[in-house]
Amino acid sequence: MSIEVKNVSKSFGDFVALEDVNVSIGSGQLTALLGPSGGGKSTLLRIIAGLESADSGSITIEGREATSLPPQKRNVGFVFQHYAAFKHLSVARNVAFGLEIRKRPKAEIKARVEELLELVHLSQFGHRLPAQLSGGQRQRMALARALAVEPSVLLLDEPFGALDAKVRKELRDWLRRLHDEVHVTTVFVTHDQEEALEVADQIVVINEGRVEQIGTPDELYDHPANEFVMSFLGEVTTLSGRLVRPHDVQMQTAPQVPEALEGQVSRMLRIGFEVRVTVLTTDGQEIVATMTRTQARSLGLAEGAPVWVSHLPGAEGVDVPAHGVLAAS
Repeated sequence: MSIEVKNVSKSFGDFVALEDVNVSIGSGQLTALLGPSGGGKSTLLRIIAGLESADSGSITIEGREATSLPPQKRNVGFVFQHYAAFKHLSVARNVAFGLEIRKRPKAEIKARVEELLELVHLSQFGHRLPAQLSGGQRQRMALARALAVEPSVLLLDEPFGALDAKVRKELRDWLRRLHDEVHVTTVFVTHDQEEALEVADQIVVINEGRVEQIGTPDELYDHPANEFVMSFLGEVTTLSGRLVRPHDVQMQTAPQVPEALEGQVSRMLRIGFEVRVTVLTTDGQEIVATMTRTQARSLGLAEGAPVWVSHLPGAEGVDVPAHGVLAAS
């Protein structure tokens, strides 16, 4: 394993940021720390980096005990949300900075900077100042600077959080391709579920200082451990006391299975190719189903139309018993 986090706890006064956290991150893996704001994911990242110290527990990086090591001795690259660029230095000098303070030969620095600027598609902007770049370009510069010193681990704290949706999408596609080229162990913090599902090899879901579940994007989405994980990783609706995905709700214009609930379409909302249909059942449940525009048309759906809804056979869900204990099913 590249990173081992064992029994790590951290409090700030009376606030418990992390409680007995255990995480293993494989070498060369791209791992997302996913959770709501204040859940503890950035605190965990900063403890791995050495920017915060844990109250208890240990951190091992590349087989080396790192719990008490200062950040500069952990061989990690850190990228902040707001770039932390040296405004008076050119893009090329920003990328070269870590190598210069390590007193590497000038020829080596020049070659490494040229290689990295090409890797992040900024070769033509090396002479510019950071202020002359777009937000996406500045973030790519920050990544090149972090990679310059050849870290064993790359840590990214909400790297695309300050960017608009279109640029975020472009950069996360680029990050995945970059990772596949350089194969450095990478951990990034995000509260964006789509970002984690699309980019990561492994996702660590953190909530209120505790790890809720660890697994691949498919494992977490298809087999959530509990209500929180299922709700946080995608849309859910409640059908007969069970949390299900809206796309796993089967809708028919006539009862075809015994467990189908009778209802009436109360609202239809089209978002691009997708149609969200809200059904009010005769027993007072409000259920949301999603389907393609073609499926909705084939059923002849319209507001006020009678329908029957049921859960697709074989699809995962989470039972929510009346006493509040949750169980994946």
